[in-house]
Amino acid sequence: MSPSLPAIFRHLAIMLAAASGWLSLAAPVHGQAIQTTARWALLMDADTGSVLFQKDADTPMSPASMVKVMTAEVIFNELKDGRITLDTEFSVSENAWRTGGALSRGSAMFAKLHEQIKVYDLLRGLIIQSGNDAAIVLAEGIAGTEDAFAAMMNKRARDLGLRDSTFTNSWGKSDPRQKVTARDLAKLSVHVIKTYPELYKIFGEAEFTWNKIRQMNRNPLLTMNMGADGLKTGNIDESGFGLIGSSLQGEQRLILVVNGLKTAKERAEESRKLMTWGFRAFDTRDVFKMGENIGAAVVFGGDVGRVPLVSKIPIRVMVPRGASERLSGKIEYTGPLFAPLAADVKVANLRIYRGKELALDAPLYTAIEVKAGPLYSRAFDAAYEYSVSLVRKYTNKEK
Repeated sequence: MSPSLPAIFRHLAIMLAAASGWLSLAAPVHGQAIQTTARWALLMDADTGSVLFQKDADTPMSPASMVKVMTAEVIFNELKDGRITLDTEFSVSENAWRTGGALSRGSAMFAKLHEQIKVYDLLRGLIIQSGNDAAIVLAEGIAGTEDAFAAMMNKRARDLGLRDSTFTNSWGKSDPRQKVTARDLAKLSVHVIKTYPELYKIFGEAEFTWNKIRQMNRNPLLTMNMGADGLKTGNIDESGFGLIGSSLQGEQRLILVVNGLKTAKERAEESRKLMTWGFRAFDTRDVFKMGENIGAAVVFGGDVGRVPLVSKIPIRVMVPRGASERLSGKIEYTGPLFAPLAADVKVANLRIYRGKELALDAPLYTAIEVKAGPLYSRAFDAAYEYSVSLVRKYTNKEK
C-alpha cells in the first residue's frame, strides 16, 4: 500500500531538513556481536545516550519491582521542589500493611501498622529492600491514594519523554495496563542519576535494617566488583526476572536493562556478561560539536525559509572496535514549522542508526529566531499549505 499524503509530506520535510533525508556519517560500524537469553534488553552509554545493544527495547513489558525507580523519581522530584523533606513522616495505613507488608508474602520493609516513618527511611525501604509496603505508604502519603499517585507517575513520565510506558501502581503489582519499555527505563535511570546525584546514592547501599530486620540489596551487580552502584531488580510471573543496572568505570557509565529471564542466577549472569562486553568492545566517536549546524527545518511564513538545527551537547556515538559498516542518520520532525519561531526551541530529533538498529536519539533545537516574514511571503506559504491540506483531505476521503 502506498504511503498517505501526510506521511509523504512529513518525509519531504525531513528530506529538506537533512539535505538528502539521510546524513552520511563517517564512522564505520558492524552489527551486534553478542547475544542474550533475556527477552528484552538494552545497554546504553549514559553520557552520550548511545545504544550499544538492544533486543525488543521498544516492546512493552511488565516492569515488576523495577517500577519502583519511577516511584522514587516522583518522590525525588517532590523533595527537589520542596513539597516534602526527608524528615516528613507518613503513616502506615492498613492498606499498605496488608497489601504490601509481611502479610502479603511479597518483598517488604516490614513496616508496622500505623507506624510513623520518615521519607528517608521509606526511600531506603523502597530502594534497598524493594518494600512494597514502603511504595504504598509513599504513594498514599504524597497523593492520598494509589490511583492518584499513579496519575502523578504518568504525568512525570510524559514530562520526562517516556512516551511508551504506562503506570497503574507504585510497587509493581501485576496489571495488564502497567507496561514499560526497556528504552524508557534506561532513559529514566539516566535522568535519576544526573538529576538527583545525592539521593541516587541510596541505590548503591548494600543493606538496610528496619524493625530489627536486616535485608541486603537485591541487585546482584553490586557484589561483582565492576563499578555498579544501582539501580533495581524485579520479578513477576508474566515477565520473569529483570534488572536495571548502572556501572561506572573510569569516566564511563553504562546503563543496562534486562527482563524476561528464567531465574535470578540467569539474570545475574546475563547482566554481568552484557556489562562486561559493553565496557570492553566500544569506542566513542565524535559526530557533531555542541552548537554545530546539523541540518535545517522548513519554516513557513518567516523572514527565512529554513531554520538551522543544533544540539545543546556534543553528539557522540559508541561504535564497536574494528567496525566495518557505516553509521547513518536522519533528522525527524513534524513540519513545516510556522513563524514566528523563537531560538532555542526543541523542534526535531536526530536519529543515528548503526546498521538497522537505532543507536542514538538526540533532541535538536532552533539555532536562531525566525520572525514573521513580509505579507507576500506569508500569503504564498499559506496558499501552499492550504493547497496541500486540500489534497491531504481529498486523499483521506478516497481511502
